[in-house]
Amino acid sequence: MAVLDAPRIVTQRRGVPDAHTLKVYLETGGYEALRRALSMNPEEVAAEVDAASLLGRGGAGFPAGRKWAMLRRSPVSYLVINSDESEPATFKDHYLIEHDPHQVVEGIIISAYALQVTQAFLFVRGEFALGIERLTQAVNEAYAHGALGSKIFGSDFSLDLVVHPGAGAYICGEETALIEALEGKRGFPRIKPPFFPAVTGLYGEPTVVNNVETMSNIPWILLNGGASFAALGAGRSTGTRLFALSGRVKNPGVYEVEMVKNTFRDLIFDPALGGGIADGGQLKAFIPGGVSAPWFTPDQLDTPLGQDEVGSLGSMLGSGSVVVMDDTTCVVRAAWRITKFFSRESCGQCTPCREGSGWIERVMYRLEHGGGRMEDLELVLDLCDNIAPGLSWPPAQTTICVLGPSIPSSVKSAISTFRDEFAAHVAHGGCPYV
Repeated sequence: MAVLDAPRIVTQRRGVPDAHTLKVYLETGGYEALRRALSMNPEEVAAEVDAASLLGRGGAGFPAGRKWAMLRRSPVSYLVINSDESEPATFKDHYLIEHDPHQVVEGIIISAYALQVTQAFLFVRGEFALGIERLTQAVNEAYAHGALGSKIFGSDFSLDLVVHPGAGAYICGEETALIEALEGKRGFPRIKPPFFPAVTGLYGEPTVVNNVETMSNIPWILLNGGASFAALGAGRSTGTRLFALSGRVKNPGVYEVEMVKNTFRDLIFDPALGGGIADGGQLKAFIPGGVSAPWFTPDQLDTPLGQDEVGSLGSMLGSGSVVVMDDTTCVVRAAWRITKFFSRESCGQCTPCREGSGWIERVMYRLEHGGGRMEDLELVLDLCDNIAPGLSWPPAQTTICVLGPSIPSSVKSAISTFRDEFAAHVAHGGCPYV
């Protein structure tokens, strides 16, 4: 059974009516963490986040405190918050900005104070209409409440926060592409080095880029202490984490669970969480960390929900998206659709990604729609190997950003584990599940 006695950190107002409003946020302890932070010096605030060992919740899993430490010795010009969340079946940041936007805003203000930044930007996927409306309302309410603007709560610290809707490009979830878009340019990832945001970020200045869920943890850490956060979970994976559970489960949704103490089996099958496979089906496979992650099979259900634990088995927790496939799922179709998404979302800068993604998508389409040949399996794996040589995980880097080398993961997972289904598509002249 799942271990569910950990405190709810980022979903503590789940189920509270009108939790997105300033009135309810203040009634439930909102902005008390900011007042406490302002009574401390910035180094003390940063030290609490360091003590929490909070891994970034955007996908890469880089420790937030360490990222801040890279810039604390030199002036930071900008804080940028990434809420472009555009990967299929990933919706935990979407949940936070709709249901508890003030918590996100308070986390940003505290982080900006620790970094002594006076200008912050919150980059939100443009399709999140309700989320953008509520974030904008929360920012305006924070200004009126004195939590944003000049001399916050009577202190010497001032901060301006801009909500910036994006244009709906998946690639803008990559931090340097996001920075390009903020500058009014096309969302093309930058070459690193030299364009590490900590060195040359927004408008050429040192910049910290953090994720929405990362920011949502900050108020709790300031009120309860970094040590209390670090006491949850185990190893490098401390605290709780949001998981966006979707696919063939009885209870799809967003769940906050303690890291490492729970497993994928708990998340998918516990009655208080996923509730098991829908319609009495049998689990066939699941994607542990967003559609760019290699797939897991039922024999890996007992893997703990931890960064290193999942990484040691050749995949990643990534964006916190867990997609469940059962015995009615066509894995060829699933892999083709994932590849089609990446092909469409490639920015086109790098040849392996721009050309390779399209070639893979066409072969996968052929296999799914009746024109496939057995030799197509080796052909598509060869194409994958040209994008990410060796087809290992983490993938070999052949492009400016990781989008290109991530494309082969679903295709390789599907073919290596379910080769018989590909053979059935070839023999049947299309998908036998239709």
